[in-house]
Amino acid sequence: MAEPILEFRDVSAGYGSGIVLDHVSFAVPEGGSLALLGRNGVGKTTMILTAMGFLPLARGSIHFRGQDVSRLPSHKRARLGLGWVPQERDIFPSLSVEENLTVAARSGRWTLDAIWELFPRLKERRANMGNQLSGGEQQMLTIGRTLMTNPAVLLLDEPLEGLAPIIVEELTAAIRAMAQNEGMALVLVEQHADVALALTEDALVIERGTVAHRAKSQALLADRATLDRYVGMNLDVDDAASRKA
Repeated sequence: MAEPILEFRDVSAGYGSGIVLDHVSFAVPEGGSLALLGRNGVGKTTMILTAMGFLPLARGSIHFRGQDVSRLPSHKRARLGLGWVPQERDIFPSLSVEENLTVAARSGRWTLDAIWELFPRLKERRANMGNQLSGGEQQMLTIGRTLMTNPAVLLLDEPLEGLAPIIVEELTAAIRAMAQNEGMALVLVEQHADVALALTEDALVIERGTVAHRAKSQALLADRATLDRYVGMNLDVDDAASRKA
């Protein structure tokens, strides 16, 4: 097994004195992909925010490529190679698409041309302001902007939420390409469990801030009883599995 690029070791964290994550441990290998699943409010977004350093640890430690980054501020974690795609998108409405992409760019594989290839829609709208884009195009821009920092780990928080089916298909294809072809590790929080499992290799199910279940994504996708117990969804397993083919 590849060495972990991102690792939580017995992490407890939350908001103020309120603990949301309780004794959470997991590891993502170099180039690996992990789905974080669970019902709303169980701590999935809190895990992403904690990984990025927006929330302090009550106990435990976070390691990036073997380095303890538990006390590093968010911007230094980003410089090391953690890339965050927030649920709220947070694009710059008064900047053009191209300016949004280049404002935080760092050298590496992900250039403007690479983003245009991944998201042709953005190339067509490169001169549009951020507030002139549809919701789906804004999500593409958010992902593209994070990729322009050339991260080693991409943390995606509900990237498909509230989007039209055709946009979901485009974004799903892009995420699959990143997971399979770019050698970049992915951590995906997604309410559509079937989609998340079809895009990843491993899965964690979170329940009340703790890790309730660990499995290979394809094994969990076929385990309807466990999914229904923890995620509360009846899935068409054959249809979901076919998306990964």
